[in-house]
Amino acid sequence: MGFTIGGMREIRSGARRRGRESVCTAVAEFTGLWGWGAVPGARASDGHCSCGDERCPAPGAHPLGFAPELKAGATLGEVTRAWDEFPGASVMLPVGRTFDVLDVAETAGRRALVRLERMGLPLGPVAVTPEGRAQFYVAGGAAAELPDLLYRMGWDDAVLDLKALGPGEYVTAPPSDRGGLGPVRWLRAPALDSASSPPGARLLLGTLAYACHRQPPGRSRVARRRLT
Repeated sequence: MGFTIGGMREIRSGARRRGRESVCTAVAEFTGLWGWGAVPGARASDGHCSCGDERCPAPGAHPLGFAPELKAGATLGEVTRAWDEFPGASVMLPVGRTFDVLDVAETAGRRALVRLERMGLPLGPVAVTPEGRAQFYVAGGAAAELPDLLYRMGWDDAVLDLKALGPGEYVTAPPSDRGGLGPVRWLRAPALDSASSPPGARLLLGTLAYACHRQPPGRSRVARRRLT
């Protein structure tokens, strides 16, 4: 027996509803369990950003300027009402409060993560983006401290594909789509022992810098895919 048009509409509507519920549940976990803030973010389609700016420098990868920020402690009901106002919005997390982010190439990040886990070092959440970046959540202050930390570890003269994100910046959180390129995923999901109090950058930086140093320079995975 085939599907009717009405049946297909119901399936699509149900899929959208389940998708919205999944996002709202994730955001409520971020705000309620981990103490993070969250903001509805823009979406991208065919290179155009839903913010309406034809010259948007980050299509689908920034907060909606007119959307309210959900503070730490926001409930599922508050989150659901916010996302009802902005259906399909991505989830953007403000950096520089509970956490900063160390951003490296995905291949280097995966290698470093394996090594860090074997060493038994404390780790916070780690996300991977469809652009081929791994993002390590670390204690606040990492962005300001990074140059000095690299200097003290002897990595200040090395060319490293490593940067820190700090106050005033945002990251796209799972299960959101990143700029229309695909979903952001957790390599290491938030957990009670680390999400609200991630480790200091100095504990991870040596291993991350070494992995980046071993990683040959080149175009990102997304750039390579577009050229093939």
